[in-house]
Amino acid sequence: MSRTIDVDTRTFIRFWAVILGLGLMGLFIMKAFTGILIVLASIFFAVALRPLAKKIDNIDKSKDRTNLSSIAAVVIVVATILAIIGFVGPMIINETSKFLSIVPEQVNNLLKTDEIDKFGRSIGIADLKQQILSSVKDASQNFVSSVSSFTVSSIGAIGNILTAIILTVILTILFMLQGPEMLDKLWGALASKSRRASKTWRRVLSRCADVISKYVSGQLLVAILDGSVVAFSVLILSIIFGFSAVLTIPMGLIAAFFYLIPMFGPIITVILVTLLLIPNSLWAGLIFLISYIIYAQIENNLISPKIQGKGLNLPPLLILVAVTIGIYAFGLIGCVIAIPVAGCIRVI
Repeated sequence: MSRTIDVDTRTFIRFWAVILGLGLMGLFIMKAFTGILIVLASIFFAVALRPLAKKIDNIDKSKDRTNLSSIAAVVIVVATILAIIGFVGPMIINETSKFLSIVPEQVNNLLKTDEIDKFGRSIGIADLKQQILSSVKDASQNFVSSVSSFTVSSIGAIGNILTAIILTVILTILFMLQGPEMLDKLWGALASKSRRASKTWRRVLSRCADVISKYVSGQLLVAILDGSVVAFSVLILSIIFGFSAVLTIPMGLIAAFFYLIPMFGPIITVILVTLLLIPNSLWAGLIFLISYIIYAQIENNLISPKIQGKGLNLPPLLILVAVTIGIYAFGLIGCVIAIPVAGCIRVI
């Protein structure tokens, strides 16, 4: 038994108009993905820097300098990041080149025993030790060549990266300056239609802003603690093993900077600092590796939950899911903002 469904022309046109609109919206998002990401990141940074701007504004309560304090907050953060990069960058390059230059020598020292050649002859390789040493040298040269090629190929992208950074800084300042006024107008327009909806959304966004502020404040506090622990550890190791203590502050800055990347930051820190310590002392690098792993467990289970737990109250599984989705969807920025965004979704 067949049935006939009559669809008028207006419904048919509306249906395909919706499909076409969704398709065009998806195409627009794909084309403007980078711009949308810059705008969302700017909004996040504007909310995150709000407590710092308030503290700067409270220095002189006799005058209202909201605009100036907002600009000062952004300038302080940007200047701090540039100072860290300028201070730590040359040290990383120098220690990396030192590491690559001594790897063959270290391997040669490890291969001085005749047991390697005896083992090689037993399996039909007369010069096993020399082949291993040659392989290490070739690997070092190939690594340097790969880094050089990557640097040359990345020159074209530097302009796009600088443009994105400049736009993010400018938009962050503008959102801090004009964002509250825009929200007041939005609440006023919404209240004229539904006062209850206006109050509800105002309360929700206020709680989301508090979640972001508490997360950033807690993350910065733990990052400073992490950097201090790493710097103190490197200082003690430099005294014990007799290498220069000039690495102390750069190592601490590296640890504090990378800790701001959720989940993966401490992993990057321990690998990078260990590799930078090995050229100065192999045992210092190994001791730091073991001690930092122990400290990371204490920090993750005792320190961080007490500092950040009240602000977010997110289970570890949800944090890992949020970070994974964020890093694959939006890259490094997505990894940084994934946890507070998950906290905001939980609030909503």
